[in-house]
Amino acid sequence: MEDGKNANPLIINPSDLPTRRRRTSARDELSHGIVTYPAPTFSNDPFERSSSPSSEESDSDVENEPIDTQEIFDLIATMSDPEHPITLGSLAVVSLPDIAIKPTLPSRKNSNLETVTVLITPTIQHCSLATVIGLGVRVRLEESLPPRFRVDVRIKEGTHSTADEVNKQLADKERVAAALWNPTLQSFIKKMLETCE
Repeated sequence: MEDGKNANPLIINPSDLPTRRRRTSARDELSHGIVTYPAPTFSNDPFERSSSPSSEESDSDVENEPIDTQEIFDLIATMSDPEHPITLGSLAVVSLPDIAIKPTLPSRKNSNLETVTVLITPTIQHCSLATVIGLGVRVRLEESLPPRFRVDVRIKEGTHSTADEVNKQLADKERVAAALWNPTLQSFIKKMLETCE
């Protein structure tokens, strides 16, 4: 295989990706009562406790709602690749078998902390945007999941020439925080998230 050639030329049709989401039109969603929630704002503080004790769901019910690997896949599969107008699911950069959810503290039986691990498969061995893709997946999950989840995004072993270096960057919270202040990286990640359902 020559350098620079796409090692993963197969593009999966989005309708062939595993999903629990029902593919419908916007009109169907309105008629079936499916509600989409707005992005959080400073006026809508997710950490503020409701003053009404008669709310239908308590904070702990929402916090402890079970989440599985299919839901994680549905959150990230529709993200677009930073270089192509194709989703990460369609490019098989993310796939359902490469997602795992495990207890963060297995020795503590009462702990509800869980770690979501996502292994990314770049389309080429020398993908220069592997770190950006990892950051985008991390941002999407951290913004979407309840606080009891820890996010671990890594390059799948043997799929990238500098996987160890990229994994080290993605695991370093200070480096991730600094990278997210970079305007260029912010624009890449914003573009990746535009296609999210």
